[in-house]
Amino acid sequence: MSEKRKLRTIEMHRLSIEQYRNSRKLPLVVVLDNVRSLYNVGSIFRTCDAFRLEAICLCGITATPPHNEIHKTALGAEDSVAWSYHASAIEAVEQLKSRGYTVVAVEQAEGSVKAPIELPDEDTGKYALVLGNEVKGVAQEVVDLCDECLEIPQYGTKHSMNVSVTAGIVIWEFAKQMLPQLVKKGYF
Repeated sequence: MSEKRKLRTIEMHRLSIEQYRNSRKLPLVVVLDNVRSLYNVGSIFRTCDAFRLEAICLCGITATPPHNEIHKTALGAEDSVAWSYHASAIEAVEQLKSRGYTVVAVEQAEGSVKAPIELPDEDTGKYALVLGNEVKGVAQEVVDLCDECLEIPQYGTKHSMNVSVTAGIVIWEFAKQMLPQLVKKGYF
């Protein structure tokens, strides 16, 4: 049986915050539409850092750093991941669309695409994922502006998952398809 010694942090060769800020990013942005839990916000920051996402748009009632509750789950990712605040997710989505992003609401909706998604081969486009409030989800007015909706199939008794868990699943779905193409093109 092979040895399975856990790696120490120093052995993982992680980027410093400065190196992270100056590195190329996955052309993927997360938009948080009125996410009320600061712990969820912090957790999403940490996931965005792990996959080296371009940015997070914090919208409406979504709290912004610096904040102790965000830091508790972000563990410093709020310092590495670029973020901006927008009065509404509508404002953020309109700006992203004007900059050429394909905007995807993560929401249960008529005609939604069920995960796992399949991005076009050789696709290195820019995407934005809109995640909604823990109770109400993505606002209908925001869904209306999005290019499509993505839904994670669920087979239990509940009709939703925690927003930070959902973010991790969906970010991974996009990253696992986008990264090989970007690596092949020398982007990463």
